[in-house]
Amino acid sequence: MKILITNDDGIGAEGIYKLACELSKVGEIFIGAPDRQRSATGHGITMHEPLRARKVTFFDTDFEAWSISGTPADCVKLSIESLMDKRPDIVVSGINNGPNLGTDVLYSGTVSAAMEGVLLGSKGIAMSLAGFKNLDYAYAAEFARKLVENLRDKDIPEDTLLNVNIPNCSEENIKGVEITNLGVRKYKSSYTERIDPRGERYFWLEGEIVPVENGGDTDIHAIENHVVSVTPLHFDLTKNSLIDEVKNWNISI
Repeated sequence: MKILITNDDGIGAEGIYKLACELSKVGEIFIGAPDRQRSATGHGITMHEPLRARKVTFFDTDFEAWSISGTPADCVKLSIESLMDKRPDIVVSGINNGPNLGTDVLYSGTVSAAMEGVLLGSKGIAMSLAGFKNLDYAYAAEFARKLVENLRDKDIPEDTLLNVNIPNCSEENIKGVEITNLGVRKYKSSYTERIDPRGERYFWLEGEIVPVENGGDTDIHAIENHVVSVTPLHFDLTKNSLIDEVKNWNISI
């Protein structure tokens, strides 16, 4: 298998290293990842300035690796269309430092990178470790390898990726795997206003999660209960159930 690995935490992040090492057991690795932290960039691509790609030594490996100045979606698009000799069989994005749950996937650079791979004709997986401290990527990397092996011969719909969140706990405390729906994440967003050394105002986002009741079939519920969450996502955002009703609104020029 030809496997393109990317992330949004930057090419020097521990998660991408652990992921690449584990996936090298089942395929040929190519790495195209941001040159710096690019979390919460969504599916943005670079249009008004050039992208710069630099071949780099990736930790202690001999994997072909490129450090790219753009967003996670840029990294996948540039890798597939310009840097790789052939389209990858699968794009695996991660392992993210922190969860990508519920409606947060709309902001996620990790998920968007996997989705860009799907848009370009490859299978896609987004991998996240649902924690921020005392992280151990070993189990998440192993799960990613087993999932890639499982998907080798599966017919995944062309518009679909798998969004995977791993509980941040010891392997023995993980209670299984569930196929889930997206839950809802809401924030009380507050901007802290400060003054820079030149006397100009600036604002720093400090979002605080607001508790929301999520059903037992959601990714959020799974992670809260130490269960691995696997959520199929697709890029068709059409609200199909509303099409006929909107037609009856008689919208016209």
